[in-house]
Amino acid sequence: VADFFGEQYAPIAAMATAAAVTTTLHVGSMVLSNDFRHPAMLAKEAATLQALSGGRFELGIGAGWLRREYEISSMSFDSPGERIERLGEAITLMRGLWADGPFHYTGKHYQINGLDGTPKPMNRLPILIGGGQRRMLTLAGALADSVGVLTTSVVSGSIDDHPRERLPEAVAQKLAWVREGAGSRFETLELSLMPTVVVTNNRRAATAELLHSRNWDVTPEQVWAMPSVLIGSQDQIIADIQQRREQYGFSYYIVSDSQAELFAPIVAQLVSH
Repeated sequence: VADFFGEQYAPIAAMATAAAVTTTLHVGSMVLSNDFRHPAMLAKEAATLQALSGGRFELGIGAGWLRREYEISSMSFDSPGERIERLGEAITLMRGLWADGPFHYTGKHYQINGLDGTPKPMNRLPILIGGGQRRMLTLAGALADSVGVLTTSVVSGSIDDHPRERLPEAVAQKLAWVREGAGSRFETLELSLMPTVVVTNNRRAATAELLHSRNWDVTPEQVWAMPSVLIGSQDQIIADIQQRREQYGFSYYIVSDSQAELFAPIVAQLVSH
């Protein structure tokens, strides 16, 4: 299977279908690989999906990271710098096509000669950029509306789930890079995480099991301090979420579909507070 996360439906069609059979649900991509779609076409698809969903679409996009995905598609897996530079141009190009009038753009990777993008977004189309290292996070700070902070490393072209990426000091550094890119607009950004979630009434035993399963050489107390790990009772997890919003600013958590029902009571309780 090419995709690291297993077989999946094509995202644009799947999101359109989900939006069509619901009335309030927001849909978004986590995240599209920029190199697999020309930004002029993606701009049109995104604006169309936003219009047809009544403004319920959020475009999540990244520079591309899965080496195997490129190799089996016979695509060049360029250096991180090249891919990130191309992503920055792509976002600039899409924003230009969503603006009024014909758009002209001449960059290193893309050129547009007077294309008037249609449809135009009904309001600002939010962009989420995910990343974990300095170049991606400063780019996200500069260009995104939401920033997904990775606490795993994909520098090698696969996922490296080393605990050092999750420690509080590492996450604080990542947020400093976002702030570096954002400047005065930092307070307007939405910050998100994809947490590891373990709901349990025996926190220490469950933490020991997590440490063993991931072969992490850290203490339980260090795990409990990780912003991207939520482990404990429902009340403990709610308290951790609230504390991390106060300390770091995270207000947007993405949980896997396999944990949606598990997490639903936590969301309900947070909403009621």
